[in-house]
Amino acid sequence: MNSNGYFQQYQFTHHFQIEITPTAALYEGMSNFLIIVEESEMMPLRWESLSQSPAPPPPSPAASSSHRHFFPRHPHVGSTSNGSNDSNAEVKVGAIYGEKDWIGVMGFTCVQMALSDFYASNPHYKSRISLYTRNSNQDVVGAAGAALYLIEEVEVKAILGPMTSMEAEFVTFLGAKAQVPIVSYSATSPFLSSTQSPYFVRAAQDDSTQAQVIAAMVQAYGWREVVTIHIDNEYGEGIMPYLMDSFQQISARIPYTSVLSSYASDDQILEELYKIQTMQTRVFVVHMSANDGSRLFAIANKVGMLSEGYVWIVTNGVGNFLDSLDPDTIENMQGVLAVQTYVPKAQKLDNFINRWKLKIQEDRVNLPKSAKLNVIGLWAYDAALALARAVEKVFNMSSFFVSTNNNSSSTDLDRIKVSQIGPKLLQAILRTKFEGLAGLFSLNEGQLLSSTYQIVNVIGNSGRGIGFWTPDDGLSRDLNISIQSNSPTPNLRTIIWPGDTSSVPKGWVIPTSGTKLKIGVHIRPGFEEFVTVTHDAITNTTLVSGYCIDVFDAAMRRLPYYVPYEYVAFVKPDNFTSAGSYDDLISQVYFKKYDAVVGDVTIIANRSHYVDFTQPYTDSGVIMVVPVKDSNINRAWIFLKPLTWELWVTSFCFFVFIAFLLWLLEHRINDDFRGGSLLQQIGTSLYYSFCTMVFAQRENVVSNLARLVVVVWMFVVLILTQSYTASLTSMLTVQQIQPTVTDLNVLLKNGEYVGYQEGSFVGELLIQLGFKETKLRTYSDPEQLDELLRSGSIAAVLDEIPYMNLFLSKYCSYTMVQPTYKTGGFGFVFPLGSPLLPDVSRAILNVTEGHEMAQIEQKWFSQPSSCHNSSAIASTTSSLGVDSFWGLFLIVGTFASIAICISTGMFLHEQRRILMCSDLPIFTRIRILARKFDQRDLKFYTFRKAEQRQVGIAADAISSAPKTDFPPSPRNDIPKEQLFNPDIGTAIAPPELRPALPPPPLSQPPENLHPPSPSFVSVKEQILRQSLRSLLHCTLRAMTDYGDGKLCAIDISGPDALSFSNEASPSASFLICQAETLKQILDIVLLGLWQREENATRK
Repeated sequence: MNSNGYFQQYQFTHHFQIEITPTAALYEGMSNFLIIVEESEMMPLRWESLSQSPAPPPPSPAASSSHRHFFPRHPHVGSTSNGSNDSNAEVKVGAIYGEKDWIGVMGFTCVQMALSDFYASNPHYKSRISLYTRNSNQDVVGAAGAALYLIEEVEVKAILGPMTSMEAEFVTFLGAKAQVPIVSYSATSPFLSSTQSPYFVRAAQDDSTQAQVIAAMVQAYGWREVVTIHIDNEYGEGIMPYLMDSFQQISARIPYTSVLSSYASDDQILEELYKIQTMQTRVFVVHMSANDGSRLFAIANKVGMLSEGYVWIVTNGVGNFLDSLDPDTIENMQGVLAVQTYVPKAQKLDNFINRWKLKIQEDRVNLPKSAKLNVIGLWAYDAALALARAVEKVFNMSSFFVSTNNNSSSTDLDRIKVSQIGPKLLQAILRTKFEGLAGLFSLNEGQLLSSTYQIVNVIGNSGRGIGFWTPDDGLSRDLNISIQSNSPTPNLRTIIWPGDTSSVPKGWVIPTSGTKLKIGVHIRPGFEEFVTVTHDAITNTTLVSGYCIDVFDAAMRRLPYYVPYEYVAFVKPDNFTSAGSYDDLISQVYFKKYDAVVGDVTIIANRSHYVDFTQPYTDSGVIMVVPVKDSNINRAWIFLKPLTWELWVTSFCFFVFIAFLLWLLEHRINDDFRGGSLLQQIGTSLYYSFCTMVFAQRENVVSNLARLVVVVWMFVVLILTQSYTASLTSMLTVQQIQPTVTDLNVLLKNGEYVGYQEGSFVGELLIQLGFKETKLRTYSDPEQLDELLRSGSIAAVLDEIPYMNLFLSKYCSYTMVQPTYKTGGFGFVFPLGSPLLPDVSRAILNVTEGHEMAQIEQKWFSQPSSCHNSSAIASTTSSLGVDSFWGLFLIVGTFASIAICISTGMFLHEQRRILMCSDLPIFTRIRILARKFDQRDLKFYTFRKAEQRQVGIAADAISSAPKTDFPPSPRNDIPKEQLFNPDIGTAIAPPELRPALPPPPLSQPPENLHPPSPSFVSVKEQILRQSLRSLLHCTLRAMTDYGDGKLCAIDISGPDALSFSNEASPSASFLICQAETLKQILDIVLLGLWQREENATRK
């Protein structure tokens, strides 16, 4: 070791070389020493150390190839209580890389540094990893042989590497067979996964996540087609299924995939690029290694494929090595977009990069001058740390290795040795989680979790970051900044595209194989307003015009770029007649004989399987046109047409039902629904119910239940009358166009002939609807169609709405009839996936929404028409049926039923004594209940008010009579049991049963009492007046209830005298007794009041 602490080499005569290095050169702050022993190919390894501690036992002799052991020493490592030291346990780990591959050397150097740093920072760990390296010679067979040697001969517990996906494919199967974890930090092909080989651990990100990044960029800039270029190996093909799925989700397609051999010569690459250049797609995605990418871009730049209009996107196979590419390659990639694995900046990362550069210089590693540390080296560093952590965990759990196979044959794969510690070590690796140099080290399903990608634009001598992509936020200008923007362009920094331009390329161009687009046009007679093709035989030129042609020309002028095209008539070359139907013309686009088709072509489903259509520019649908019959029909009974007969009958029944319900609810309590004969009451109820139609009812309803039913019924009547009025108004005011046929099924049932346009798809539609081909007639022009309809050769015609509108503008004796069979309308035809399609569709929308479309229609369809509303679709106003109002009838029926139930229940509850009288026959009880129902309910407030008014009138008359004294009335002590007659349901007393009443004990006031004061007289008069009112009320109630004879006459001679006449019926005799009893009670009350007043006067 020299004074600066760098490496100092010594050569010994014992055929081995010792390098002594201060640990501080690898890890700051530590004073330990590291012994690195390189074994000679001629003799076994001997162990040396700087300390006096016992040396570890030598490993089993190796046949050839060198291996290195790392054992950092620490004074406390292995020490015991008595001062002795125990040696650290050796764990053999293999490493496979290409010694001539600078990427492999970079990764292996990072592995060495990771183990040195790990054990220097954890000197108390009891396990130590010994690395056994094998050279793969950058060959699949060499990597497989190296792995087999390490597993069989060295008995390693894990293998770091190999470097490429091709080398790792077979090595992973060996690892699964021997239960040895294969930890790769550079094999990124998605074809390698832990599901296929459970002992494969990818300490890196696989390439599948890049597909989402590239698809997001393609979608952001609106490109529709992408050509992919990759190498034909596991690495190149692994990403393709994910790219296809990602492009399919954004409606982009891959029209061509260029597959280059890893051994392809420059001429073969040039030939493939010439082939791609003749296509119209100008967006290319390149997935290959940095070396292959350098060759590709050097040749592409020579042929001018990095000029303006081209788009190149490379995956991280090239993007992660941009800083290590030579200046010439960078110059050839100007304007290229690269995807890089993003590594967060940190101070420990900067320190590690500086230490790595120092180690490369000290070890005199032969690397290219432009080589720089990238994410592959960081993944290697983190993978070594993860393996060391897992080894320490497993070391504390159990022993390390038990060989289950002692067979000496090392080439028999069926008898390969199996590591018993492998499953535990694998699980320990999968559960390892820490913050590494490349970010968070966390494995999910055996591979590193996806993280952030950075988008880099190659400008000048290096790449400039323009944005990031994350699984959560997608494309963004900066990390951790969520910006919502309505702009269609992505939120990225300005990109300098190939050709040193900032204008976003459209992603396609007109193919170089032709100068103009060939636009096919169909030729046929009739409806020349849409498309007209004329041919000049002298000049051999073709002139195309018409409504469809003008719309297409206007749309092409709206494109943001120039597209040359020419119209080509689809005709036979000998006689200039149509060469086929519309389907035949569309098939020419599918077979790439035409680039597009313009004309009156309908968008239908079966055609869309072979070609793409633009946005429609006309009305869509197939309509039926029939002749119009004479509309002068008898309209005398038109007022009945707004409603069907079912609705008329239903409404009448409900009117009658509501009338009966009102009589039922109001008969006992409302005089408006009483009196007269039964017919008179029925008439009143029906009159009230039908008057609700015009809200002219005069009778008042007093029951709350009746009011509720009336409110609901008037709501229903309001809707019925308004609907009737609207329907009748429509029938009387709207012009009624009466077609001869209103239903296509009628034509089908009657076997009528139906017409359609020659060469149209409508013929197939009619056959699908059930028409026989013999019942179909074709026409070629409007004149022929008019002749067929007038002559009766056809009963109706089916055709598209634009044709029928034009036909009806010329001929007035026909009308359109529903229904309309939907179609896509007229559209322009392009090949499947044509990049022109979205731009032309947007241009059509701009044309149809502007004034230019109106001018085109005015130009071709402006001839005046003598027909008024001839193109209106005929429709007969249908009558309103029960199905339109059954909900309303259900509501009113429900309320009415509830009202009936409540009213009946209340009545039966009041008459429950009669109802429950078992001594009477059932029919007698029913008759009594019917008589009771027919009587007034005097307890209802309407009758109480009337009686109170009558009693008040009688009392006023009594109070105006002269005041005289009268003798006291006798008492009435008739027992109650003698006053009940069950035949009439009330209490009476015949005159012969009434005993004589004794006089009251004190009927006159004492002589020594003073006359009553005026206040007492007024009180007495008020009490007497109120008593008379009550007596009159009882009398009137009796008259109302029974009315079976003349009531007793009442003689009122003054406030103190009452006399009763005996000329009364038996029913009234009880009332006389009751009145006399009331008189005695009043005498007693008056006498008590008199005495009270006298006592007060004396005091």
